Amino acid sequence: MILIKNANLISMGEINYQIVDILVKDGHIAAIGTLDEREYPGATVIDAAGDYVTPGLVDPHCHIGLFEEAIGFEGSDGNERTNPITPELRAIDAIKPQDTAFAEALAGGVTTVCTGPGSANVIGGTFAIVKTKGRTLDDMVVKAEACMKMALGENPKRVYGTQAKAPATRMASAALLREALFKAREYKEKKDKYEADLVAGKEANKPEFNFRYEALARVFSGLPVKIHAHQQDDIATAVRIMKEFNLQGTIEHATEGHLIADYLKKNDVKVIIGPTLGSKSKYELRNKTFGAAKILSDSGIKFAIMTDHPVIHCANALTQVGLFVREGLPELEALRAVTLYAAEVNGIADRVGSVEPGKDADIVIWDNHPLHYLARARYAIINGEIAHKLE
Repeated sequence: MILIKNANLISMGEINYQIVDILVKDGHIAAIGTLDEREYPGATVIDAAGDYVTPGLVDPHCHIGLFEEAIGFEGSDGNERTNPITPELRAIDAIKPQDTAFAEALAGGVTTVCTGPGSANVIGGTFAIVKTKGRTLDDMVVKAEACMKMALGENPKRVYGTQAKAPATRMASAALLREALFKAREYKEKKDKYEADLVAGKEANKPEFNFRYEALARVFSGLPVKIHAHQQDDIATAVRIMKEFNLQGTIEHATEGHLIADYLKKNDVKVIIGPTLGSKSKYELRNKTFGAAKILSDSGIKFAIMTDHPVIHCANALTQVGLFVREGLPELEALRAVTLYAAEVNGIADRVGSVEPGKDADIVIWDNHPLHYLARARYAIINGEIAHKLE
């Protein structure tokens, strides 16, 4: 049990910039208000007077644990560059809890990440959502398979076009994606019919098992898709395919999304923007700007902000957020984009993303305003346990 006293709480919910006490019990947030520590004997009391308290940060898209820090080939497990269609791959089979980036991310206030395959493949496999502290992955998992990664634009056609394989064009990327979805949907229909016939006592013909389509077919049963798209045309292609197959999910990066904000709003598109800190390393990033977030916000589009670690280290998530605020994004909206909105867009807001009773006790105590360039996490608490303490 932990009692945090005198916290200047930015809960991301209804209580923001108010001095309160927070009780943590049995891994969850138990109470918020004015609490008498004499009523909680045995509790570890942390005096947060002068500090800011937020929920643990949520990185909604990164590759931590798959592209391991300070290691080359041996620690690079994020892109299976041998086939452009690999929905059967799972991030949970490659994430390394011992990647030093996890401890660094935790020290930077990040307590939950959605991490998975890169964008070499048109369909890359599933992302996992994990906490940033644990000896084994079993200690860390929030969702073992959270969404199916897909990619359009420059990356797949560069990876395979240079091998004289498809896709070498944007047309081929879209065609391969649609073909796989058609086949997976057909596979699911045959499997559903087989199971219905069994229940009805009819003669049933069991379809031949196909690992690839078995994995991909889950997008027709609610598994969200996560589609990498930077340029306006690629974003539109992603939206078109999501509509065609009635898929739920997000557009990842959406670097030029601010240029078609009205289109995103009209089509009710969920986006995760970033990484925006850093150079414009390829042509499809030419319109990257920190002004994009304000445009999306002013257009009524709710979004989250990613680091795309290792492009931006998870530990530096708030450095990027501060620059969005500098360019006009309201401060609370910016902080929500890496907490509450990031949790919502990944379907885990019932557990993390805000400091509210009943949620996981993932809390960060900052020694300064979290967007101040000198701010450090004094404490990071995960599941009600102190996971990081600034020495």
